[in-house]
Parts: sequence; structure tokens; C-alpha cells
Amino acid sequence: MTDNGGVNKGGLSAPVLIRERILEVFTGSAGMVSAAVVLLGFFVATVLVILVGRNPAGMYSAILQVVTGLSRNRQGQWIWNIRYVGEWLVISMPLILCGFSMGFAGRTGLFNIGAEGQYIAGLTAAQFVALYGPRIPFLHWQLAVLAAVAAGAVWGGLVGFFKARFNMSEVVATIMMNYIALYGSRIFTMAIPGSNTFRTPDFPDTAKLSSPLLENLTNGSRLNYGVYLTIIAILFFWLVMGKTRLGYSLRATGFNKDAARYGGISVNSSITTAMAIAGAFAGLAGAIVSTGSFNYGRVLGGQDGYGFDGIAVALVGNSTAAGTALSGLLFGMLKSAQPLMQSRQIPKEITSIIQGLVVVFISLRAGVKIIMEWQMKEKAKKGNQE
Repeated sequence: MTDNGGVNKGGLSAPVLIRERILEVFTGSAGMVSAAVVLLGFFVATVLVILVGRNPAGMYSAILQVVTGLSRNRQGQWIWNIRYVGEWLVISMPLILCGFSMGFAGRTGLFNIGAEGQYIAGLTAAQFVALYGPRIPFLHWQLAVLAAVAAGAVWGGLVGFFKARFNMSEVVATIMMNYIALYGSRIFTMAIPGSNTFRTPDFPDTAKLSSPLLENLTNGSRLNYGVYLTIIAILFFWLVMGKTRLGYSLRATGFNKDAARYGGISVNSSITTAMAIAGAFAGLAGAIVSTGSFNYGRVLGGQDGYGFDGIAVALVGNSTAAGTALSGLLFGMLKSAQPLMQSRQIPKEITSIIQGLVVVFISLRAGVKIIMEWQMKEKAKKGNQE
């Protein structure tokens, strides 16, 4: 209740109460925060495009073309080419999987910066099996995928073991493992007969993830069997983390290691398992890129960046299965739209700016919570004094 002056009995005016209620709802809903910061990121990007003298309609028409395949030709007629949708999904798949790598470990209280190295380990393993595996249809690419998943799991599991056994910082360990994976991949891949400084011999057709059906449905895009593997990974993340005893143990370890240990959960085992599964996600991303998007193995000259983008994808997606999948689609959309924006006189850097703004804004959520907690403490002190 309020008095005639619109002041609550607690001494707070109605506008202040409304503002605090909005803040509570905003900070209490992870999905609302993600949606709000994405919209805010696009708003700021729109303002920047206007400030540099460009028409922001070009940015949004490029995004529309990526998501729906619809665009206008020079005569102003609407045309539809679903190929753009297929390419959007192709770029989004490794982002989603590397986001899962970060998010799965994050749910166990770990900060996995090593998705890039785990991705490279999977990519390298898939390439070797693609070149030397049995050339049997379907079995060949399946073995390449399994090898990539296993390599990523081993690469991530090693960090988990070091963390659990020796309390080594997973941040430092994963950063170093990224470089070991990169340069190790270069050394071993260049040793393949017929390779040069940037590529290996061509893969046999049996090793490729290409799907004639999906290619025809998307008008010749590179969409491949990886889309089914990504859907399976999404379901796996959701089921394991939310519906199984293993997921409960991992989440309990992330919330409070001491309480989990007191409850009979093997914390060391949970840490190792979480990092191994996280690495498996990134390894799968490496297989999908290497055998799905290329006809030959690559000698990496640098890091592809999917693992580092996956950190932002997981943050925006709140490390959940659905949220991270949607976030990966968002980041994939921006990457796919980049060349189309450039053709419409929109600076190509604008997509990177949007991604950076989204990550910065979502990081502010923690700051808002700290301010709210401080305000609550101050009110409690005043109430005690009165």
C-alpha cells in the first residue's frame, strides 16, 4: 500500500519500486537477458552504421537473405534461393558444438578455453582416418567422426585429469594445449605423402560427409550429414545434463565442490568426465568441418577460431542446450551475412562489432546483480538503524 504521496510504507516511491521490479525480472530470467542484449547489440550496430553514412537496411536485408533465402534483384523483384539457408547452417554447426564444449564444462564449474585445441585434435584425427581408413561407404566417414570425437575427448580429458589430480588451472592448461594441438597437427599432417604446406591429397568420396539429398534440397549448398550429428549432440547435451545422474553429479560439482564431495560424489571423476565430454563436442566440430566442408585435408596455418567463438556462444546461450544452439545459429547468421553486407556497402567489421557488443552487454548482468545486492544491504542497514 502507498500513502497519498505515492510512497510505499517501506519508504520507497512507486517509480523506484517499478524500477527495482524490472531489474529483478531482468536479472532473474537468463533467457530475457540474452534476448535483451542481442536486441541492444543490433540497436547499437544500427546507430554505428548510420553514423558512418550507410543505410542500415542493407544490414537487415543481408540477414533476411541468410535466414530465409529471400532477396531483391536489381529490378526490385523478390527471388528465393535456399542455398543461403544451407550455408548458414553449415557455418553454425561448429559454432554450436564448440559452444557446447565451453558450456558443458562451465556447468561443472570449469572454464574451458581449450575448445580450439580440442577442435584441432578432432579435425586432425578425422583427416587421417579419411585418408587411410577403409573405403567402405558410410562406415568410412563414421569411423572418421568417431576418431575425431575420441581425439577431442582425450585432449579435453587430459586437462580434466591434470585439474583433478594436481589442481592445475584449466585456463592455463587449455591455452597451452591449443598451441600444442595446432603445431602438432601441422607437423603430422605435413608428413603425409603428397602433402604440401597447406593441403593433403584429396579425400576419397567414402570419407566425405556430403549428402546428395541435402545438397539438392538446399540448391547446391554444402549442407551435409553433420546437421544430423549436431541435432544428436543437442539432444545428448540436454538429456545428459538435465535428465541423468551423471548430469546431476556434474551440476552439483559446479555449484559447490565441497557439498558434492560430502554428498558422495567423486569430484575428481566429475571434472575429468566433464572435460572429456566437452572435448568430444569440439572434436565432433572438427570432423564436421574437415570432412564436411572440404574435399582434402588442411595443413593449418593458424587457428580457425571456432573454439574461441564458442566461448561467446556459450555465454550468450547461458550454457544450456537450447540456448547455446540458438546462440550458435545467431553467430552463424552474422558470419554468413558478412559478405552479403559488404556487397551492400556495409562495413564487414559490423558483424564482429555486434558479436562483441552482445558479449559485453551480457557480461554486465553480473554487474547489475552486484549493484542490486549492494542496494539491498544498504536498505537492510537503514532498516536496522531505524
